[in-house]
Amino acid sequence: MNYLAILVAALSTFVLGAIWYNPKVFGTAWMKEAGLTEEQLKKGNMAKIFGFAFLFAFLIAFLMPTLVNHEIGAIQAAGGNAEDPALIEFLKVHGGKFLSFKHGALHGTFIGIFLALPVLGTTFLFEQKSWKYIFIHAGYWIVSFAVMGAIICGWN
Repeated sequence: MNYLAILVAALSTFVLGAIWYNPKVFGTAWMKEAGLTEEQLKKGNMAKIFGFAFLFAFLIAFLMPTLVNHEIGAIQAAGGNAEDPALIEFLKVHGGKFLSFKHGALHGTFIGIFLALPVLGTTFLFEQKSWKYIFIHAGYWIVSFAVMGAIICGWN
């Protein structure tokens, strides 16, 4: 596992968040839909918010290799034995075919659409949030997962 890629992938959510939730992008719409003001946001415990946000992003990034890197799936299929002769032969033929930024971004996008969107959508519908609110957050996570997947799958 590339732990530096995992760390960078986790940190990428902060970079994207700074852009996505900027008032000139979706920040103003998000605050309106959430019923928040800049003053209210400034009163939050930033150490707690950013600390847990990083922890959660790191947990996602730590899982991401098993979702975007097919070679990890092959190793898992071999019972975790990276020295298995059949696995070694398999990787000689097929290894590296799908280790690219593009492939990781594709799988990350799928994870965002088919996992993050339904989870957030269900939660926010029960909270009676607007579709605009749902798509602002789901869009952020779809793009975040695409970026994380790209970093983790493409960084060899």
